[in-house]
Amino acid sequence: MSLLDEASEEPPATPGVLVLPPSVEDERNQSDESLGSLGRPFNHRTPFFVGLTGALGVALAYTMYRGIAEISSVLIIVGVALFIAIGLNPFIVMLVRHGLSRVTAACLVTLGFILVIALFVLIAVPPISHEVQALIQNYPHYKSDLIHGKGWAGRLAVKLHLTGYLKGTKKLKLPVSGGALGAGKTLLTYGAGTVSMVVLTIYFLVALPGVTRLWLGLIPTSRRERVRLLTDEVFDRVGGFMLGNLLTSAVAGVGTWVWLTIFGVPYALLLALFVALFDLIPMVGSTIAGIVVSAVALTKGLPIAIATAVFYLVYRLLEDYLLNPRVMKHTVRISPGLTIIATLIGGALLGLVGALIAIPVAATIHLLLEEVVLPRQNTR
Repeated sequence: MSLLDEASEEPPATPGVLVLPPSVEDERNQSDESLGSLGRPFNHRTPFFVGLTGALGVALAYTMYRGIAEISSVLIIVGVALFIAIGLNPFIVMLVRHGLSRVTAACLVTLGFILVIALFVLIAVPPISHEVQALIQNYPHYKSDLIHGKGWAGRLAVKLHLTGYLKGTKKLKLPVSGGALGAGKTLLTYGAGTVSMVVLTIYFLVALPGVTRLWLGLIPTSRRERVRLLTDEVFDRVGGFMLGNLLTSAVAGVGTWVWLTIFGVPYALLLALFVALFDLIPMVGSTIAGIVVSAVALTKGLPIAIATAVFYLVYRLLEDYLLNPRVMKHTVRISPGLTIIATLIGGALLGLVGALIAIPVAATIHLLLEEVVLPRQNTR
């Protein structure tokens, strides 16, 4: 073999290595030399990279916070609907044990709720319409008595300097934001929220086992059984809270009916149902109901109205600091002191919704401390 043949022979190809033609390789080497050689990689521990990473983390956290804040009203509706569904779950379970399907049981519970509201409306509409008609007919007479200071109401109007507003010489300015359009928007918002909450509650009543399975599916297999037991216990305590709340509301309704019947206040049954329904609202429900009942008691005279207001004040103190904590101690299994503290903290943080869910949340935290945190501390 000649030297020319040896020079023209190509070198053997190495497996896995791309061999470029000599012309391409020469151009690449020239390009590398003209642009310079590769430098050292950036140090990710430099203040620049650390600061950039921290700034991106803060921006991401702020974006998540703003996103949650924007949908906070939706999250509250979903949370309250789920809470009510968990509270009504014992009734569903009881009906399912008697051979009904869960859908049928949910329909029966929903129908029962609708019947209670319909019964209240049927009892309330006749006396309210009668009183409205009587007020329209007697309004000129009542207005004249107030302007001339006749009766205790007229004397009170004179002392409070309200006769000018009744005569029309002074105008009462009400701070209505946005006028009629703003009021309509507010009513529409609350109406849509209420309908959405009712629909979601019915959905959760039917789909609660599926939601529970989805939640347990996110838990590792080794811990799934214990989490299932803890979840069932939480459901039982929330259901106990609902039953306890219904019990205290029934006591408030019966007490109101007895008091109004003794003093002959009209519409005792209607007002008793009104108090029982409003007593389900924590913190402010019984107060609003007491003010309304005391106003109706004015028809029997100022002394009876004052006595009724005192009765509701005393009952409110007894319910908040004696009856309700003891009932929750047996149904939710938390101490009376923790019940009062949880209600105050929940009301301060989230208002009415916070007060509504404060006791079940406190019971859940208490359960986790007893079953998870404290046993782990004792094993160390």
